[in-house]
Amino acid sequence: MNILNDFSKFNSEAAALAAETYGTPVYVYDEALILERCRECTEMPEAYGLIVRYAMKANSNRTLLKLITNAGLHLDASSLNEVVRAGLAGVAYDKIMLTTQEVHTGEDRKKLEDLLLSGLRYNACSLTQLHHIGGFAKANNIDVGIRVHPGIGSGESATRNTGDDYSCFGIHLSDLPAAHKFAAENGIKFKHIHVHIGSGADTKMWRQNIDLLLDIIENHFPDADTVCFGGGLKEARMPGEYAADVPLLGSYAKMQIEDFYKKTGRKLKMEIEPGTYITANAGYAVTRLIDKKKTARSNFVITDGGMEINSRPLLYGSKHPVYIVSYDGTRVISSEFDEAKHDFEAVVAGKCCESGDCQTLDMDGHAVARAMGEPKVDDLLIIGGVGAYCSSMSPYNYNSHPQAPEVLFTTKGKLELIRKRQTLEQMLENEI
Repeated sequence: MNILNDFSKFNSEAAALAAETYGTPVYVYDEALILERCRECTEMPEAYGLIVRYAMKANSNRTLLKLITNAGLHLDASSLNEVVRAGLAGVAYDKIMLTTQEVHTGEDRKKLEDLLLSGLRYNACSLTQLHHIGGFAKANNIDVGIRVHPGIGSGESATRNTGDDYSCFGIHLSDLPAAHKFAAENGIKFKHIHVHIGSGADTKMWRQNIDLLLDIIENHFPDADTVCFGGGLKEARMPGEYAADVPLLGSYAKMQIEDFYKKTGRKLKMEIEPGTYITANAGYAVTRLIDKKKTARSNFVITDGGMEINSRPLLYGSKHPVYIVSYDGTRVISSEFDEAKHDFEAVVAGKCCESGDCQTLDMDGHAVARAMGEPKVDDLLIIGGVGAYCSSMSPYNYNSHPQAPEVLFTTKGKLELIRKRQTLEQMLENEI
């Protein structure tokens, strides 16, 4: 599936209105595309039942959580605070699975136990976690899932590979005998088995993960009734990139799960946990061009939003599409998808005092000029593909810059503020 130019659906007038109304930088999310992605996932082929869990770490805004869960998705949480946050957004705890690196003690342990009694699902990701929760689970007849570390993985970069032996997510295959011994002693049955190999894994590796996990379940988990293949469905942000073919992956998983039933007599429900795929391309960061500079090597265009609104280029060397829109929104000066207007090359830099504050970095962290139409100061520079792992992950208080506001571009064509801009007073309020 090749990338679609969804900017035309969002439109330059909406970007300009968001900038005028809420200032820049500002995140704007396209409700229609989020709902479309939710539908694609919930309608993927399945054999004996399917639950799609949105990986809320991708973007945890309360309005988006409500929108996505109302579209039929459950949630994948990565921390206890994420669970509480989802609950405050009105999501029922029995629709949330907690899969975390945290080991809960003290007040957090009490909070976790209360949430488990309220329906929260839990994946043990280490022997320590299993030992901590085992007695409580036994006493209250609560099922415990298990995340397995398979020893192989895939991702768009080394830091997004969560399955190989350079990462520490889940209980390694070599520790499964110890996990089973503890479970048997405490009357725990592992019914929910989970493996996540990484973010942005290619389709071939995703199919291999399906085969691998079904083999692990057949050989190690006789009580399993649910298989979770994790997230990491690849999204295409740039021209020439290809997104995951969700129907095709669903068809393959369905076929393999049906073959598993023929072989073992066991019908497995399926779960997936997309995050990026749901929200990434629905997000735009609208910034204003505040300066232009040049060196002997490159032209630079300076915007009022950079690494503090999108740190993915700095962290991963990720590429995001760039759109140049006239200051009043009346015309698109340049689009990543229209090479005819690429008559200028420049590095897109932010206002932070950091050499890495560029939106056009390569995998080695070098600033690289991007072809574009030449903008003027005060024009809008819009960064696409920022709906996931941007507002939730970027260092927005670096250089004391406030967190940018977030706006929903609704299916009715209206702009709805869903997060106010942070004030300097809010930034400082916990300092003593």
